[in-house]
Amino acid sequence: MNMLEQAVKNVIIDENRLKLIISELGRKISEDYKDKNLLLVSVLKGSVVFMADLMRAIKIPCSVDFMCVSSYGNGVKTSGVVKIVKDIDINLKGYDLLIVEDILDSGLTLSYLEEILSARNPASIKICTLLDKPSRHMTDIKPDYVGAVVPDVFIIGYGLDYDEKYRNLPYVAEIDEKYI
Repeated sequence: MNMLEQAVKNVIIDENRLKLIISELGRKISEDYKDKNLLLVSVLKGSVVFMADLMRAIKIPCSVDFMCVSSYGNGVKTSGVVKIVKDIDINLKGYDLLIVEDILDSGLTLSYLEEILSARNPASIKICTLLDKPSRHMTDIKPDYVGAVVPDVFIIGYGLDYDEKYRNLPYVAEIDEKYI
């Protein structure tokens, strides 16, 4: 076991299952957006790995852009305050916007993003999240595409971090509490 894997309590979604989930999401999105002007907006940093794989699984032309927001700081619980660190560069008018997120936890960040991006007049706006933790939702936000529902544990890997570490695990795992 390498140093990175020592922090893993148990694997929740292995590499093969992730590939199947993303392939299916890409198929559905390609079908739903085949006659639309698709713009994928990735919420950095956590969704960068998911975004890279998802956009390769989408079989129609699409544009991409990135936002960076923060609501966690260095902790494991959301602060409830969302701060835009990097805004998108593209004018949304005429685009069918799909927000690509790594995990829907409290829903506060996605609710905020959906509200501010809707005000920029995209043709449509939907949400795709790799992981959903419905037990933690504090808003009524409903993602349009969900890769998998996960338990209420602190998750690392496949882009998700604890204190900026463990994003490079090739699977989704629960962190061992002694590493928090």
